[in-house]
Amino acid sequence: MDWFINLFTTQDTVAHIVLLYGIVIACGVLLGKLKIGGISLGVTFVLFCGILAGHVGFTGPTSILNFLQDFGLILFVFCIGLQVGPGFFESFKKGGIALNGLSTVIILLNILVMFACYYIFFDTSNKMNLPMMIGVLFGAVTNTPGLGAANEALNSVFTNGQVPQIANGYACAYPLGVLGIIGATILIRYITKTDIKKEEEELEAEEAANPHAKPKVLTLEVSNTYLAGRTLMQVCEFLGRDIVCTRLLHNGNITIPNKNTTFEVGDKVHIVCAEADTEAIKAFIGPETDFEWDSAKDTQPMISKRIIVTNPKMNGKTLGKMHFSSVYGVNITRITRQGMDLFASRNHHFHIGDRIMVVGREENVNRVAELMGNSARRLNVPNIATIFIGIVIGILFGSIPIAIPGVPVPLKLGLAGGPLIIAILIGRFGYRIKLVTYTTTSANMMLREMGLALFLASVGIKAGAGFVNTVVQGDGLLYVLTGFLITIIPILIIGPIARWKFKFNYFTIMGMIAGTYTDPPALAYANASCSKEAPAIGYSTVYPLSMFLRIFTAQICVLFFCG
Repeated sequence: MDWFINLFTTQDTVAHIVLLYGIVIACGVLLGKLKIGGISLGVTFVLFCGILAGHVGFTGPTSILNFLQDFGLILFVFCIGLQVGPGFFESFKKGGIALNGLSTVIILLNILVMFACYYIFFDTSNKMNLPMMIGVLFGAVTNTPGLGAANEALNSVFTNGQVPQIANGYACAYPLGVLGIIGATILIRYITKTDIKKEEEELEAEEAANPHAKPKVLTLEVSNTYLAGRTLMQVCEFLGRDIVCTRLLHNGNITIPNKNTTFEVGDKVHIVCAEADTEAIKAFIGPETDFEWDSAKDTQPMISKRIIVTNPKMNGKTLGKMHFSSVYGVNITRITRQGMDLFASRNHHFHIGDRIMVVGREENVNRVAELMGNSARRLNVPNIATIFIGIVIGILFGSIPIAIPGVPVPLKLGLAGGPLIIAILIGRFGYRIKLVTYTTTSANMMLREMGLALFLASVGIKAGAGFVNTVVQGDGLLYVLTGFLITIIPILIIGPIARWKFKFNYFTIMGMIAGTYTDPPALAYANASCSKEAPAIGYSTVYPLSMFLRIFTAQICVLFFCG
């Protein structure tokens, strides 16, 4: 049985390292699925399994642990950047500025409460206490990328090799942090005397009054004599609104109109427009009619077909510049991206993975399908080159030293901040340099979870040796208490302000808080409390900026205050 014992004791073999990570990650993921009161810790349980492994001496060479930790962190934050990139800048529109402003204040308050606890409860002459409190901070706000960024920055500050194992503070604060976020949002409801049923009714009223840019299909009869002899392009210019005219019935014949097609009184037109523009278009062109297009004589039989954009050459192309109606004899009526129906505006940029509805003669539609790719199989092939090009650029960007007076070492975005920023930019603007950033949701989640699991396992294994001393003989209970204060105080301050001053819906506030703390369990609780999309909208609005600020402030706290 010596071979079996050597697998667990000989640390410098590949088999031992793979066995170590396999056991820690598998056990952590399985235990993370256990729910207590409907709440689970998820993949974060890998950290606790790693701590246990490190405590019993089941570990590996430090150099390999460091490599897997940093590589996992890079993979994790880069995939997050690709995910949030397309919506990062858009999150500041349509009320997003106020939500992101409140979210930023919460993040700053988390840091201020952390420093207050540090000066009140800890010995400031001990240079290890502040780094440990930073670990507590990111456990309290349940933000693992922030822990990674702080951990990486500490390596540039503590150059003597005595890097504080801040994962111990993180592990102490994390469980109560998850509960504290949910508990504080419940407490806000009672502080503000919010009626849940009334909030639901208000959301229903808002949805009815705010159609956004959902596509609306209409059949209108031209009754405005001013339009007689006018072309479709002129009608669009007069309206000042985007419309897509897919069919025209003139003298009993159905045709596909293009920009030069003329309207006559009595014509029937099949139009797709933004729902919010419906009444204005009807008032200008003519009344809506119940005409059945399928029953009319059609000299040019037409079909509608949903086509998937998979041709890399189409990535970033603008709909208006493709001239589908005049060149290809078809019309694009709507576009679906990530499950959302979008109106086919002329300024729309095609992205790989978009699904477009094309209307026209069958041979023309097939020609467009060939142009756009329309190969679902292509979407299953991950764009590995884009990912690693982005990682290389991100590491180079994160390694640029920025000298700041009074700071002992140059400021760097590091292995977390650099790849994150580059990934956000590539996710949003990559099409301009012909980079295809599309990955299926499952592929993105796989890479993210793999990177996070490697990072948490490495951190836990390294911290395991001193965990018992930290928690039992050290300040473990104090870390739990201060972490709880860091979690709930900012929520209890900003939550009522968002409700009373900014008049946000309670469910939107719940989503905003969950997004600020980047906490999926809190979002799951909010979604379970509301039948509408308000929690998810609040979460997605603040999540990109919050994730960026958590990682960025982690490095700022370390470089400015731990040196």
